[in-house]
Amino acid sequence: MKQGELVVRKSYGGDMLFRIDAVFDKMAVLRGTDYRLLADSPIDDLQSVRNPDELGGTKRARIQATESLKRMREERANIGLSQLPHFLNTDRRPYFEMPGKVLHLDGDPNYLQKSLAVYHQLRVPAEGAHCHESQMPQVLMRLLPKVRPDIVVVTGHDGVLKQREDWHKLTSYKNSVNFLHSVHVAREYEKHKDSLVVVAGACQSHFEALLGAGANFASSPGRIMIHALDPVYVAVRAAFTPFRETINIEDVIAHTISGMQGVGGIETMGRYRIGVPNLKSLTSNVDVG
Repeated sequence: MKQGELVVRKSYGGDMLFRIDAVFDKMAVLRGTDYRLLADSPIDDLQSVRNPDELGGTKRARIQATESLKRMREERANIGLSQLPHFLNTDRRPYFEMPGKVLHLDGDPNYLQKSLAVYHQLRVPAEGAHCHESQMPQVLMRLLPKVRPDIVVVTGHDGVLKQREDWHKLTSYKNSVNFLHSVHVAREYEKHKDSLVVVAGACQSHFEALLGAGANFASSPGRIMIHALDPVYVAVRAAFTPFRETINIEDVIAHTISGMQGVGGIETMGRYRIGVPNLKSLTSNVDVG
């Protein structure tokens, strides 16, 4: 077994696909390929995987991800139209859009690239950075005044330690304390929860602690696995909910892959605005004769 190899855990029935992050003696550190779970395992409990697409769990996760992206595209196509003033609600769209800007910090470089690809497809202005979860508070401190985002996502991998399954203690989690410190940094930068929307956490993260630190949305109320795209879905909905409206929490969470046990949050105003005039429309109507 070596770093970067795709494996499953035999003792768990091969239910989830992992990539080996590091090997120490007879133990391996694992990062989920579809779910944001950080785990460790004896090497002799691991089995190499040559065709990951043949795994049932991987198939389901990727089908769900495709469906989630399809929903985001459909919602993106219709966003804001019902809130437009009557004189703007025309086929010619004589206005321009200003979705909320996202700063996405991710502990997994592969997930970061997938997330940025989704933001790009949906025309959400976004900047991203890959860093270890423990470095996120320092990276946020540097990037927040530079990027000046409307929405911050701090995510990566997490998990409840087997030998410390006390949900109330931060020491029972692999990375929740790092996410919590990151939320503190975000709130020191901007205290108002409607001016900066913070989405924090990964698989099995300490939901209550992250909300208490100032996150608007966090994982995981039921200490379950969350899909790689769940934080992205929440951020996209925040980016495209009009600034005069409260983000529909129940609807957002119901349409994440993980659902109510995976993601929760508080009432928050959206970050989407429109403006006039649409410069492209003006240019097309200019009479140069």
